[in-house]
Amino acid sequence: MNPITIFKQTHLSNLFFQVLAGVAFTFLAGYFVPAVGAIAEILFFGFVVIFGIDLVLIFSKKEAVSGKRFVPKRLSNGDENIIRLQISNRYNFGIRAEIVDEIPHQFQIRDFSIPADLKANETQEFTYELRPTERGEYDFGNINVFANTAIGFIKRKISTHASQMVPVYPSFIQMRKFEMYAISNRLTDVGIKKIRRVGHTMEFDQIKEYVRGDDVRSINWKATARANDLMVNQYQDERSQNVINVIDTGRVMKMPFEGLHLLDYAINTSLVISNIALIKDDKAGLVTFSNNDSVVVKPEKKRTHIQRIQEALYKVDTNFLESDYERLVVSLKKHVNQRSLVLLYTNFETFSSMERQLPYLQRIARDHLLVTIFFENTEMTKLLHKEASTIGQIYTKTIAEKFTYEKKQIVKALNQHGIQTILTPPKELSVNAINKYLELKAHGLI
Repeated sequence: MNPITIFKQTHLSNLFFQVLAGVAFTFLAGYFVPAVGAIAEILFFGFVVIFGIDLVLIFSKKEAVSGKRFVPKRLSNGDENIIRLQISNRYNFGIRAEIVDEIPHQFQIRDFSIPADLKANETQEFTYELRPTERGEYDFGNINVFANTAIGFIKRKISTHASQMVPVYPSFIQMRKFEMYAISNRLTDVGIKKIRRVGHTMEFDQIKEYVRGDDVRSINWKATARANDLMVNQYQDERSQNVINVIDTGRVMKMPFEGLHLLDYAINTSLVISNIALIKDDKAGLVTFSNNDSVVVKPEKKRTHIQRIQEALYKVDTNFLESDYERLVVSLKKHVNQRSLVLLYTNFETFSSMERQLPYLQRIARDHLLVTIFFENTEMTKLLHKEASTIGQIYTKTIAEKFTYEKKQIVKALNQHGIQTILTPPKELSVNAINKYLELKAHGLI
């Protein structure tokens, strides 16, 4: 093997320096006690021989260790994604190894390593999880293995070229989770509350047993007499309704909570809602707005339409400017001709910020069923539950209470103007948005 390569791959372990220090200390003692000096020479000779044996063993094979990385074609934003590593030991003896995968810089993990013991000619698989918090391209580097024999004086760095780029998309893991429950009508299993149906369409579906909360007007008395139990007619929801997710991409959506920006919470939920709407045979669409450019995906009913929405959401980004709600009104009038359920993801921190946009929200609500979704500041909520013991803490808690009260006033004011609202913690956004969608369908409002 090339001496330069050997030099580059050789890393002396802590054990090497500890033993060398011990030999040096023995030589120092031999300066004062001559008998110890002879022992020091024997120890040094043995140390050199063992070091040579270790060097020969660890470099006895050119391609001694190899590695493979198995990464999904795309990662899911905000979720734990499983990465697999396959490491093969081609030595004829067992080794201890430290596996260092060069993970993308976005994670800022600088102490990543996996310890392992590999037997002779053995292949092992290792897994770890990564949770991205930004959409975009993530570059993985090489797989590095620091291998050493049982002697442990030398660590040989063996690198496997494994560079690859993986895109991070809006949370398709969350989308699939809710899709599974929506298909099997088990959304209540993941915290979606059961909505009592107030009215129904005239499209008959099936006869089923009466359960508490069913509309008594739907009781089928003939079927009840035959079954000797209360039976009711079940009707299908109205279909082919427009469900438009409208996302504010202005500066108010830049605020981070638990690693994710509000924009990413909105994007992940928009993907979930769009997918469930398509499963329910509704049409799903997407509109983004800020102060200049906007993205519009017109509502369609095809199941493949979710791919277009996902690609559009992947490219959405926010800026530090205030959003133009008048531009949103114009965009909806231009691209959405049918009365639709409009889920508007934005954020109002103060009552005055909502008042400035209220005329535009009222204009949208005249043409569509508007649901304004904005976020609780969970950090302020934590402050409210802390006990204040100093003047500074009292001031801070008072300000937090003021902002929390303003949020409640915003909800009240919007409801008084006939605008539906959702005030939610960021982590509970998907569940609360699905609840609202199902509730409005159950009430026949869309």
